[in-house]
This record gives sequence, C-alpha cells and structure tokens, in this order.
Amino acid sequence: MYCLSEKQIDFILHDIRARGVEMETLQHDLLDHVCCIIEQNLEANGNFEDFYFATIQTFYKQELKEIEEETLFLLTNKNYYAMKKIMLTSGAFSAIVLSFGIVFKFMHWPGAGVLIVSGIALFSLLFLPLLFTLKLKEKEQAQSQFILAAGTLSAILFSLSTLFKLMHWPLANVLGLTAIGIMLLLFLPVYFFTGIRNAETKMNSIVTSILIVAGSGLLMSLVRSPGSSTKINELNTRYFLRNEQILQNEQKQVANLLKLKPVNSETVAESQKINAMCEELKAYILERETGRKILPAELNKEQDLLTDGWVRDYFKDDLPAAKKLQTLKALAEKYNKMHAATTSFQPIPVEASVLDKSEERVTGALNGFIQIQMLVLQNQREMLAAE
Repeated sequence: MYCLSEKQIDFILHDIRARGVEMETLQHDLLDHVCCIIEQNLEANGNFEDFYFATIQTFYKQELKEIEEETLFLLTNKNYYAMKKIMLTSGAFSAIVLSFGIVFKFMHWPGAGVLIVSGIALFSLLFLPLLFTLKLKEKEQAQSQFILAAGTLSAILFSLSTLFKLMHWPLANVLGLTAIGIMLLLFLPVYFFTGIRNAETKMNSIVTSILIVAGSGLLMSLVRSPGSSTKINELNTRYFLRNEQILQNEQKQVANLLKLKPVNSETVAESQKINAMCEELKAYILERETGRKILPAELNKEQDLLTDGWVRDYFKDDLPAAKKLQTLKALAEKYNKMHAATTSFQPIPVEASVLDKSEERVTGALNGFIQIQMLVLQNQREMLAAE
C-alpha cells in the first residue's frame, strides 16, 4: 500500500485547481477521492506522477472542469433527474396507451376513445413539454432555443389536431394548419440556415428540411380546400332540395288520394304528427345552419349552403330540440306498433338512424327526416291501395 506525503497531496490539490476546478468543496472531495485511489492501488515503489496522471484522466472526457460544470448544473436543477424519469415514463406510457387505443378502434372494441384521448393527451401535454424543458437547458444559443421552441410547439399543436380530428371535435383543422404554418414559416427557415453553415450538420439539415417540406405537403394534400368545401356543400344542399321537392310532390298526391278515399282517422292523425314534427326539426336545423327555416330554390351560395358539420351540437341534452327529437322517436315507436300486423307495412327505423342521433352530419340528419316522412307516405299509399 502506497503512503502519500504532504508534498504529493499538495501537488494533487494544486493540479486540480490548475485544471479549472474552482469550488473549494469540490476540490477537497476530488482530492480525497484521488488520494484513496492512489493509496489503495499504487504499489509502494511505484511511480507516483505517472499513476496520478493516468488516474485523473479517468475523471473526465476532455477537461476536469467538466465535473464542476456538471455539479453546478445538478445544484441549480435539483429536479432534473426526476423530470427526466417522468418524461421517459410518460412517453413510453403514452405510446403504449395510444397503440392499444388504435387497435381497439380498428377492432371496434369499447374504450378506444378513452385510450386514444389519454395517450395523445399525455404525449402532447406532459411528454413534449418536459422534453422541451430538459432540452432547453442544454441549448445555450438563442437560435437553438428558438428552433427547439418552434419545433416543440408545432409538434404539440399537430398531435392535438390529430386528437381533435379523431374525436370529431371543433378546431381540428385550425390546430393542424397552425402547426404546419409554424413548422414551415418559423422552424424550417431558422433550422435550415443555421444547419447549413456548419459542415458537420449541413447534410443532415438539408435532408431533414426536405423531409419536413415533403411531409407537410402530404398532410396539406389531405386537407380540403375552401373551394372544394363550397362545391361539396352546394352539391349536398341541392341534393337536399331535390329530396324536399320529391317529398312535396308525394305529399300532394297522397293528400289528393285521401280526399277521394279516406282512411282510419287515427292513422292519419299519427302520420300528421310525425310529419309535422319532422318539418319542425328540419326547420330548426336549417335555421341553425343558414338563418332560414326554408331554403329558396335559387341558392345564395354565400348564405344558404348546408355544411357537413356535426348535427349533434344542435341536439345536446340541454336544448329543447333534444326533447322534440325524443318525442318524434316515441311517435315513431308508437306508429310502428300500431301497424306492426299490417301487410306490406314499412316500419320507421328507430335505431341507427337520425332518431337515436346516429346520423351525425347535418345533411344526413335532414335527409333522415325526409326518409321518415317518405316511409309514412308510402305506408299511406299501401293502406289506400289495400282498401
């Protein structure tokens, strides 16, 4: 066992200070640690200086003062490792939960929505912010910090946009377009011009920029343009108006037949109630969509077009329209029971229809009410023909 002299101990302390370690407590900690290693491993007749220099080199990668920098970092960021652990755990957990959610969605198993929402929410609101916070501490240049902030914000908005799109929530397209805008207009220019200035990162910067532009272009190709939306809305509105015209013609014909050949008054009364309720609900949707209860034959393309929005927003449980829809559903069920034994009777579909809010789009709901009215008229025709 080697025994260090006071002169050798002073030599070690002086060398530690000369290597850039300024914290006195850290100097003495390193001194004690190095002395213990030398005394335990150096032979009694060994070369002190050679063994010391070989030992001290194991404490750093480039310079000894790295230890002091790491110590200061840990002292000022006491929660660094806790945050890092939470980040890794939340990232892995969100990826697993999201994967299970996607599988459940494909298989139409219950719980898919909860899994997808939980996975994307954890990834967007916990993992990415923690990753940004930890990486920000490693970036000293303002440009690097800006690139990191823009990239993280774009990733958060894009993942939330995907969540909103999957769950059919509003503002999904706004979030997605904002994310792409930040990526292309803020992140990409700074990242590209900063990267190509450095020979080591030039190639990676160019390739990554190409991938970002191509990926953004592919995503934008999936977004419907305003012109296409207007054209589709116009087609759907004209489709609805044609169905309305067919319904009105059919109503006139059945009304004329009823004048010539009356049928059971109770049946007529039930049919009229169902027809009136359908008309009221259609007028309600049209008013919410366009401000008109009846659409004119000559469309004003800026005001009268129906959208492909979510009609369920118009039938929330706290709205009067929801009670009217329940009333229509009860009338349809009563109507079906009343004529269940009648030959060639066509029942009104109650399940998987507009009556149980399965028709989620505006045009689908409107045409669903028209179908109910057409079924009632068809049944009246059959009754008239049978008598």
